[in-house]
Amino acid sequence: MTVSSVPHPYFDRLIDLARAAGPVTVALAHPCDRHALEAALHAARLGLISPILVGPRARIERAAAEADLDISALPLHDTEHSHASARRAVELVRDGSAAILMKGSLHTDELMGAVVAADTGLRTARRLSHCFVLDVPGRDEPLIITDAAVNIIPTLSDKVDIVQNAIDLAHILRFPEVRVAILAAVETVNAKMPSTIDAAALCKMADRGQITGALVDGPLAMDNAIDPEAAAIKDLVSPVAGRANILVAPDLEAGNMLAKSLSFMANAAAAGIVLGARVPLVLTSRADSLAARLASCAVAVLVAQSRLTGVKTLGL
Repeated sequence: MTVSSVPHPYFDRLIDLARAAGPVTVALAHPCDRHALEAALHAARLGLISPILVGPRARIERAAAEADLDISALPLHDTEHSHASARRAVELVRDGSAAILMKGSLHTDELMGAVVAADTGLRTARRLSHCFVLDVPGRDEPLIITDAAVNIIPTLSDKVDIVQNAIDLAHILRFPEVRVAILAAVETVNAKMPSTIDAAALCKMADRGQITGALVDGPLAMDNAIDPEAAAIKDLVSPVAGRANILVAPDLEAGNMLAKSLSFMANAAAAGIVLGARVPLVLTSRADSLAARLASCAVAVLVAQSRLTGVKTLGL
């Protein structure tokens, strides 16, 4: 199947795999606009998810009517406002009624506030982090970029979990080999550039088994992380340089700009997911296309099914 006018073969297959694995029940927090409802209904029709709508009934029904969308078959939990929607959606996950949490039309901070609440949230020992899974035209495999939405200025300790979350996702998606590039502006360690110090430390931590499941190298600049010729010109001898399929940004701003540049300037399709909580979180933006929302649902379904069954998915 095709979900975009630009060919994205990996995402087409990802959605087909998720359809075979699904549907998975999703708590959709505060879907009070056309975009959130349309995506949920489309994903439900494809057999990806079974949505539970959580939000003010009158607002949701008005948005559905204005968009000519039929939500009569979907369960709806009535709430007073967006904060209550976030709390109730998290409760549905905690009591086992849903295996995925999805953002509707509320602010990300409102949803994440409920997720990280000390006694009633969904936190684990792992740091929460965001991954974009991108299908970039011209590349022969998917690309993961992290973190572009949750950790603003991550510490070295934060980056350990950010890297491990991305590696775990790559294994769920069955990358044949996971190759992690820790990005910086340069490929040499420079005491005046903290990102290069962090990169060197992360690589040593991978050597000592504190990060597992992947080949890790850095610091690497963007060009010599993904382009074999650029890596060869710099005489970089590494199984990662020029061949990375996970890119770890030094901070949120860099990661966000990198992912959105690929989406809006290179026609990449981007699926976004937050890992590190009890269940996968789908954080979509109003600017996301329907294709991006469906792909995000597909990734979340595969993660949720992997956790529920303990079985890895088929490969992309």
